[in-house]
Amino acid sequence: MTDKRPKLYLNLYWHMHQPDYRDTLTGQYVLPWTYLHAIKDYTDMAWHLEANPQARVTFNFVPVLLDQLEDYADQFVSGDIRDPLLALLAEEALDNISTEQCNLIIDSCFKSHHEKMLAPFAHYQRLHNIYKALQIEGSAAFNYLSAQYKADLLVWYHLAWTGESIRRNNTFVQQLMEKGTQFTLEERRALFRLIGELISGLIPRYKALQDQGRIELSTTPHYHPIVPLLLDFKSTRDAMPYAPLPHSSRYPGGLDRACAHIRQAQISHAERFGKPATGMWPAEGAVSYATLTLMAQHGLKWAATGEGVLTHSLYKSFEGFGLAKQDYLYQPYRITDGHHDILCFFRDDGLSDKIGFEYSKLYASEAVSDFIRSLEQIQSANTRTQCPVVSVILDGENAWEYYPYNAYYFLSELYAALVDHPHIEMATFSDILALPGNTVAMETLPEVAAGSWVYGSFSTWIGSAEKNRGWDLLCDAKECYDRVMQDGLLTPEEVAACERQLAICEGSDWFWWFGDYNSAMSVDSFDRLYRRNLSNLYHLLKLPAPDVLNSPISVGAGDPAVGGTMRRGQET
Repeated sequence: MTDKRPKLYLNLYWHMHQPDYRDTLTGQYVLPWTYLHAIKDYTDMAWHLEANPQARVTFNFVPVLLDQLEDYADQFVSGDIRDPLLALLAEEALDNISTEQCNLIIDSCFKSHHEKMLAPFAHYQRLHNIYKALQIEGSAAFNYLSAQYKADLLVWYHLAWTGESIRRNNTFVQQLMEKGTQFTLEERRALFRLIGELISGLIPRYKALQDQGRIELSTTPHYHPIVPLLLDFKSTRDAMPYAPLPHSSRYPGGLDRACAHIRQAQISHAERFGKPATGMWPAEGAVSYATLTLMAQHGLKWAATGEGVLTHSLYKSFEGFGLAKQDYLYQPYRITDGHHDILCFFRDDGLSDKIGFEYSKLYASEAVSDFIRSLEQIQSANTRTQCPVVSVILDGENAWEYYPYNAYYFLSELYAALVDHPHIEMATFSDILALPGNTVAMETLPEVAAGSWVYGSFSTWIGSAEKNRGWDLLCDAKECYDRVMQDGLLTPEEVAACERQLAICEGSDWFWWFGDYNSAMSVDSFDRLYRRNLSNLYHLLKLPAPDVLNSPISVGAGDPAVGGTMRRGQET
């Protein structure tokens, strides 16, 4: 490769998100994924940047995730632990817990990727073997499991969900793993306290990296709604012309709700990180012309979405469009309403999906070599005088459990290779905005085809019977909400509780999981939580919840890749 060609700028963008797993009426956590990803992935991802001072990347933190991280930190301070699984780790007398609590331990503590997170640990595997032997005899046989078994299982589950950076640098964790069995109450509670310290330190760690100029932090509309669908259900048909839509013609008051999510996100971000975000990852990269211009009107300077959206938008904008990917993908595009501009970056689906789905199957050195080689090919094929900008955007949490050692070697070697490369420069999105003159191409995109990073469409969230049913139930609840708000009989505190509950229901995650292509267990968990959230909204509005919320919306039967927590950008 010649050094006469313009360098290549690489935007690595790690998206961190968990929906609100709390029952807002009780404050209890229904699912534990926020704190588990906190001690494994959010911890490790910060460590890799701390260990590689020359690396530059962008992290996106969804405000509802930050809300929960702070809530967990507060629980450790107050001693009022409202996550039942976490509380059991520090429970004094495991021989006196209820049948329900026993079932929670058994049902929860083998939920991880067996090959990478359970099988490597002989003591943990032995606990699993005992469980499988008893499972053959039926659930009643679990009465044979002692308090010590439950103690060891709880410890090993949390050790398996502890970041590799902690395992390698914390002597207490190393001692627990070496001991392997017969964990004491004192050891369980020490591990419990460590979890509290890790969670409490996360937001300050990322803020410190930002303040040192090592990373950029961006945000998402507060509770992760699909903003284009709040604005207009018919935007679905930009990418899916014949898709069936909900019976409701529109989401009532969608523009006001979209603005509220965007405003609240900026307030949240500034409170946590000291300043408003410059850029935004719209939930699921879901954009439309109306969405992007709305973000620009709220002061956002850049956004990002999927490759499919760009392709559809170019076909929509230019008759007979037929350029090769090399000639259109590797640059940001300007979208304007004539008064407010925003730059939009577009994901390289191939490279992003290699990290998400393929590289976990390779040795770290092979994966890194392939990634670097792919970037070099993009740079060497560039015929412009401007520098290409490659945006690699993906989930920053769910991929790593499918890698050996939580991707410790892959990420360490990847950052090292990138910072040492003579023709590749790691950058943040705001770095690109700050480049002088004509360093990178920034053409105006006349039209935007509505879509998301998944297939360039909204098919993951709308357009099937189950997903549309979810929207209709939400629309019914929103109409009730509007009537109650118009009556003006609630106190300011009650109004705030209702608005927060509505915002939770507007999140995208419930619709993601509806569909028979997802696993039955996952669909059931999120279906139940969505209906509980809608029921809680009616309760807060002082209205009876409709009987239909007692019946499932969707039933899964599939076996999707990586458990369905991630998708590829393009259908395979």
